[in-house]
Amino acid sequence: MDTEGLLQNQNVLVLGLAKSGYAAASILHKKGVHVVVNDQLPFEKNESAQILAEKGVEVICGSHPIELFDLHSIDILIKNPGIRYENVMVKEALKRGIPVWTEVELAYHLTDAPFIGITGSNGKTTTTTLVYEMMKADAKKALVAGNIGTAASEVAYQATEDEWIVTELSSFQLMGTYAFRPKISLLLNVFDAHLDYHHTRENYELAKQQIYRNQSETDVAVVNLDDDVVTRLATCSKAEKVYFSVKQELEHGACIKDGMILFHNEPVMPLKDVVLPGEHNLENILATICIVKTAGVANQAIQKVLSSFKGVRHRMQYVTTIKDRMFYNDSKATNILATKKALSSFDKPVILLAGGLDRGNGFDELKPHMNSVKAIITFGETAPKFEKLGKELGIQQVKRVDNVEQAASAAFNLSDTGDVILLSPACASWDQYKTFEERGDMFINAVHMLK
Repeated sequence: MDTEGLLQNQNVLVLGLAKSGYAAASILHKKGVHVVVNDQLPFEKNESAQILAEKGVEVICGSHPIELFDLHSIDILIKNPGIRYENVMVKEALKRGIPVWTEVELAYHLTDAPFIGITGSNGKTTTTTLVYEMMKADAKKALVAGNIGTAASEVAYQATEDEWIVTELSSFQLMGTYAFRPKISLLLNVFDAHLDYHHTRENYELAKQQIYRNQSETDVAVVNLDDDVVTRLATCSKAEKVYFSVKQELEHGACIKDGMILFHNEPVMPLKDVVLPGEHNLENILATICIVKTAGVANQAIQKVLSSFKGVRHRMQYVTTIKDRMFYNDSKATNILATKKALSSFDKPVILLAGGLDRGNGFDELKPHMNSVKAIITFGETAPKFEKLGKELGIQQVKRVDNVEQAASAAFNLSDTGDVILLSPACASWDQYKTFEERGDMFINAVHMLK
């Protein structure tokens, strides 16, 4: 699938110049497609816009002029995933019947390489990384893309048709897809998340369901048999279903039996040899095995990765131990479920560092998982809500600070020998930090300063 047929005679408006928008605009310009870029940031402060302008791309910055649609006879709008559908340009495009894509859809039209599409409310980064590492360990040709790193369109533009494109996909990205069809798809789980963006649970589920919707009988859909929502959403897929379950023993698919990880009832490796911490990671591991075994990866490669892989950065990442206090960075825990899973990983006393963007929800769901929490250090917009939570649970030490750097120091000062100091915010970072990665890096730096 190449843009020669689909986009060559189209006029494309790229809205938003974050990583994905810049990649989309650059590639379309290289392909000779007529592309116009619109970004809210003023041109003089917009390095990406300046680079594109030097290449000859028309860039309009500082406002969103609706007249662009008529001036350039726009046929397709490609938007940054984070831009809401309430945006004036997006609303105008939809009103005119103009397709609104994310650059994942563009990526699909740029290559004949097969996609592995991975999504879910939690665990998709770990799973995507595991799939990629196992394919590399088995000398399979694979590239990693999407929400985890390099923009999907940039990877697809360079990919050859014999390379797998292992793609982590958010609901924001999937919502803007039309024809995107992964050869192997996975929806790990579905919990309430990003409802401020999608407005309803139904809209969120429909966005996630896009991972399955366009598949055919020659594709494979990996399905979490333990999640009723996932199994319901997967019914739309015509693909062959491959199931995994942490709770049930399966004849077909991935499961655990008598301390052994099985796939299609054949042993893959002993569970005791897996070094990735946390019971919640079993779901990610079984899903990964379904994907890589479908792609032809040998057990030896799976064993090699799972016996050495300790996790991804910002997801239950062990940082260091200082005076017998262990520090963990779980900055990627941007919702309540992720923090629940983090808390369930420890049986030692925990000092929880939490807070961030206020999406209007409370945190009562955390209460059953807070038995080991001896203190809370909170920050950001939701600090008052965590203070209320601590008071209701009778936690004696609850302290508000300005940011994660102060939180690391405050937690250390409150800690005792043998404590776990856990950054697991249960909130997005955007009230104070550009990304959860930036938040996590600031925490890591602050921890190392304590030495």
